[in-house]
Amino acid sequence: MRRKDDEKEQRIKEAVASLMLEEGWSGTSISKIARKAEVSPATVYTYFDSKEDMLQCIYMEYSEHVFDYMMDQVETGMCASQVIETLMRSFYRYMTENETVSSFMEQFGNCRALSSKCTCKKSIGSVGGLLEEMKQKHVIRDYSEQSLEALIFYPVKAIVFDQKLKSSDKSRLLDEIIDLVRRAVLY
Repeated sequence: MRRKDDEKEQRIKEAVASLMLEEGWSGTSISKIARKAEVSPATVYTYFDSKEDMLQCIYMEYSEHVFDYMMDQVETGMCASQVIETLMRSFYRYMTENETVSSFMEQFGNCRALSSKCTCKKSIGSVGGLLEEMKQKHVIRDYSEQSLEALIFYPVKAIVFDQKLKSSDKSRLLDEIIDLVRRAVLY
């Protein structure tokens, strides 16, 4: 049995994210991934059972990074307004500072064939738990978890991925969206 190497695994993940952006799902083959990661195709299968398994595992890992990053920014004692703003700004910061990862996640999330089979709810669990706690304390409205996530994160993604906007416009829009979301969810 072949031994796994963390550096090779990381190169494979980076190659997958990069190729998905360049060539899409159908254009991303195991041989292209191996070539870009400078490993053999057999090495790719040492880490993943299939292309679909690989994409889902990578998506789950990246999702966990995003939500861990956001939760690391939330401090004990923050008021609800600060928590909402912190979640939104940290999500925006992560998405803009990790462009390849963010674009991969967006493309994966928009592919129903892949995302419908992905069980990555664990990664958003800590954020969902935080929002649920805030609902129980009656500091945010009792909307469904899906509605709260949509209100908080989808507008941020729309700003991040809008290629027509300049950085200064994105910053201004982020401020506006944060204000709108706070008004919508806070009591």
